[in-house]
Amino acid sequence: MNTTSIVLAGGRGSRMGKEKHTEEVAGESLIERTIGNLSLLSTEILIVISNRQSKSTFSSYAEAKTVVDLYPGKGPLVGIYTGLVHSSNFHNLAVACDMPFLNLDLLRYMIDLSPGFDVIMPRIDDYKEPLHAVYTKNCLPSMESLIKGGSLKISDLLDSVSVRYVEKDEIDRFDPEHLSFFNINTKADLEKAQLLASRDITPGNHANRRHWK
Repeated sequence: MNTTSIVLAGGRGSRMGKEKHTEEVAGESLIERTIGNLSLLSTEILIVISNRQSKSTFSSYAEAKTVVDLYPGKGPLVGIYTGLVHSSNFHNLAVACDMPFLNLDLLRYMIDLSPGFDVIMPRIDDYKEPLHAVYTKNCLPSMESLIKGGSLKISDLLDSVSVRYVEKDEIDRFDPEHLSFFNINTKADLEKAQLLASRDITPGNHANRRHWK
């Protein structure tokens, strides 16, 4: 099944003090690391950036095409929407650029589940992972309606489309430490990621997981 990967790279990175995608883990920038992993799963890779960012700073990534948010400053729902609009494929894997430990087996499993659903999304207890999920182009009408109505919560989208949640026991088969959802917001997070990458250590808990209810 042909799949486009959408990499959300438009966050301001205010707690890092610089663009997060340029930070390095194991000798690669976060965006290089992400693209390298997703190239094994995708027929197309789109990097979604904000209008304050220059496309030229992403031009060295030959495997990917850079597109700019269609509605500036509106958050991740718009980033995913922008990726879907530009995507050449019906099925799309959307991830944030600050997740250095993507698990390819888990992502393949999610893609394989996608026929028959609009969204495939990990869920651990009550917490969802919308920036590590599969979205189809069927989501576009609902997304556009929400955006034009001023509702920018991904949770509102999930109420209007067909969702298949990937539950904890399924995730544990591929990623028992849930390292897939480790995201980098601070310098301390970056140092931890660098340590994990250099020692190949997988901790049992991650205080910096991005949780969405």
